[in-house]
Amino acid sequence: MRASDRAYRALREDIVAGRLVPGTVLGEVEQSQRLGISRTPLREALSRLTADGLAAAHNGRGVVVTSISPETVTDLFELRQALECKAAALAATRGVPEVFAGLRREFENAADLIVQDSEADPSRSGYYALVARLDEAIDSAAANAYLTQALANVRLHLARVRRLAKDNPRRLLATAGEHATIADAIAAGDPALASAATSVHLHKSLEHFLAAADPQPAGITERSTAKQTTRPRKDIP
Repeated sequence: MRASDRAYRALREDIVAGRLVPGTVLGEVEQSQRLGISRTPLREALSRLTADGLAAAHNGRGVVVTSISPETVTDLFELRQALECKAAALAATRGVPEVFAGLRREFENAADLIVQDSEADPSRSGYYALVARLDEAIDSAAANAYLTQALANVRLHLARVRRLAKDNPRRLLATAGEHATIADAIAAGDPALASAATSVHLHKSLEHFLAAADPQPAGITERSTAKQTTRPRKDIP
């Protein structure tokens, strides 16, 4: 693997995992020493992170990790709704019912992953791995490479949002039920129901993330007054 690829993957993981918090300056000297590479491949990695929207040039300070605002979350969910509802509908017409019936059963029994294992595994990696398997099954069944590529970028940013927002076991239990409903609709071969179930899940998730931003956890910034004037939050009833 090229040095620039290694640096890109390491920095991306650090940003998504929250080890490099929003506003962190990604200094070339410091990061090249930390990662054990020269500054040229590091610059390539920083350029890729900037293209992803995970970093940005900032007031002569070099490259910094980008912040996440309620507006950013809303924008991501607008795109996510269009992409994931379509993917679920395609999966319902193209997928293998037994695959999604099995995932539905796993989500119906996901309480242990969320509640009972919370102390041993505070990150609830088992539950999020199950969610990732549903995403992968939908992507595979939808069989649209362009759609999958677009969703991969959106999910990259949503992974950051999930870690910056407050983890709420009650909300996670609700998401398990919502995911079970999505999987069941796909297993039943009902594209309209699969799309509708996905839309409901995303709407509820957006409400949770925006509520978690007030009061604001570290790294989530307020929506600007100008944006509030030109773009009211009419997406939440």
